[in-house]
This record gives sequence, structure tokens and C-alpha cells, in this order.
Amino acid sequence: MKKSPVRVLVVDDSALMRKLIPQLLGADDSIEVVGTAMDGTFCLKKIEELKPNVVTLDLEMPGMNGIDTLKEIMRRQPVPVIVFSSHSTEGASVTLKALGLGAFDFVAKPRDASMHLAETAKELIVKVKAAAACKLKPRILPGVVPRPEKRAAPSAGTPTKIVAIGISTGGPQALEFVLSQLPADFPGSIVVVQHMPEGFTDMFARRLDELCALRVKEAQSGDVLQLGRVLICPGSRHLKVKRLPMGDIAVLCDDPRVNGHRPSADVLLRSAAEEFNTQAVGVLMTGMGDDGAEGLGAVKKAGGITIAQSEDSCVVYGMPKAAIERGYASRVVALDVMSATLQAVCGRNEGSEITSRAVRAGN
Repeated sequence: MKKSPVRVLVVDDSALMRKLIPQLLGADDSIEVVGTAMDGTFCLKKIEELKPNVVTLDLEMPGMNGIDTLKEIMRRQPVPVIVFSSHSTEGASVTLKALGLGAFDFVAKPRDASMHLAETAKELIVKVKAAAACKLKPRILPGVVPRPEKRAAPSAGTPTKIVAIGISTGGPQALEFVLSQLPADFPGSIVVVQHMPEGFTDMFARRLDELCALRVKEAQSGDVLQLGRVLICPGSRHLKVKRLPMGDIAVLCDDPRVNGHRPSADVLLRSAAEEFNTQAVGVLMTGMGDDGAEGLGAVKKAGGITIAQSEDSCVVYGMPKAAIERGYASRVVALDVMSATLQAVCGRNEGSEITSRAVRAGN
């Protein structure tokens, strides 16, 4: 029996985009654009009328804007939403807000449609399919509360562990939750690859820095891996870590894409395994595909600790699933105990009891 196509509603105030997006999606026979809407008010009516599986949503619209529309979608009848966002600084900020409100993922509008249209079409099709396949459920998480008491200066001493995190779809909200639960005196140093395009990662790092007791910044080559600091890999670069006599540092590079990604979680995790061996903690969280699975395997082989996010707490159970199925995750941990687990494995006893609640997937 032939599978029903994914029904998509396209919402954009631009007549050009309302014509272009259906053309991009129409390249895949498993997707059917069932309608378009020029603003939020029409969008809500058409959701009730057409019952789409996925909505693509522009955020910059007259009348009811994208953010207000998204809030209403999530309040009335939740449907997976792919935000089609501007590359501008303001566009990045609003997009991150939308992800925090429950948008499934986003695709950045190409700066030059004639040059990047095929790449954008491919990304949009993949994410629409993933959104349709996901089980949309309320994200029952405690509220993220800003922590005003931030350590202003680097702490003396060497981090107990280097925590390397790979994450993708569903990542912004998950990282906000986990990092906001870590104390300013967290004894490890954290490096993160979040699949996100250039221009968005700096804004994302700034947002995390406002929410967390830890110091968070977009990584630059030469940044020291310090206690209580989080480095976010810039979009379109790879991030590696390096041990040096004068201190451990982050190194950015422009090597080719790995698993279709730059940044790639595999690149970061392999680097952590090679440089830090038993001091490495590899973590794979929510996301599509299998990026990071082999890197997590490298961490395990080097004697480090390997953690994968549990299926029931992932927005998309792709990256963690790939690592677990290959036997690379020694711990499978729900999102609500991830921060306590990281504290325990990095040397803080406060999280040890909660860590015992993690599912053991191997040694």
C-alpha cells in the first residue's frame, strides 16, 4: 500500500515565496503542498480546514507575525513547524525564540537564491519529512531561569574532564535546559557542535550566556578550555580540541564537510578522544542522522565516558540512536537528568544519585 504524502501548508507574506517553496517541495513525490497562507490569521484557518502534517512558517509577516502565529498553533492544535528564516541578525534572534516556543526546526532563506536554491531545497525536504515523522509531544521541562551569579573570571586549575557535545534538531531548547542547570563551579570544560548555519551560532551563544551561570561564547581558534566555560562551534567551521604545554585550546578549521555537516560532531568527538583519552566525555543529544556516532565510538575506545540522550526525551531520535545501536553509548540518559549526570561524571557528587537513574547501555 502506497504511503500517503506529507501534507504541507506554506505560510509566507511574499507572493514569490508562496510560489517558490511549493516548487522546491514539489521536487519530492512524498510531499504534497496542500495550501498556502499569506499571514498568521489565514494560517490558523487553513490548519483547521486542511489538517496539514507540517507547516512552513515565515516569521516576518504583517498583522499576526510568525511568533504570535506559532504560539497560537501550539496552543490550539500543535503541528510540527519548520521556520523559514532570514539570515539577518534580527532574523537569527527571532528564529531562536521560535525554537524555544516549540518550532521543530528552521531553514535559513538563502542570501543568493540563484546560487543556493538547490541546497536550500534539499535541506527543506529533509526537515519536512523528519518533522512529519516525529511524534509531537509537549516538552514537559522546568522553566529555564536566568542565573545572575556568573563567574566573571576564569578559574585556576585544570578541568577534570572535557565534555564534547554533538546535537542537532531540537538542540537549542535542550541545550538551554541542560546548561542552565549547571553551576558556575562546574569542574569540566564544555565544547559543543550544534548543527546551525553561520550567523546563528554567535546569537545562540549569547542567548545561552544570558541564561547560564557558566560562561558561554562562540568559539575562536586559541580559546582556552577553562573550568566553567562553554564554547559553541561557529556555523560553517569545524571545531577540534588540542592539548598544549601552556594549556588546552580550541582549534577551528575549514576542512570538508563530514556526514554532510560543517560543523560535524564526529570531528569534535574524534578530536576529544585523540587528545584527552580517558578525560573525554562524549555526549550525543537530539538530532537527525548519524553524525557523531563514530566519534562517540572513538571516545569509548580511548577509555572516555560516552553518553546518549534517551529516545523518549529526544525531539528527533537519530544521532543518539545511531550511537546506541552501534554499541558506543555506555550511558543512555533522559534530558531531565543530563545536567546531574554531567556533574557526577566530571567529579561533583551532588549528581551521583540521579546518575544512577540513567539506563546503562554497556561498559
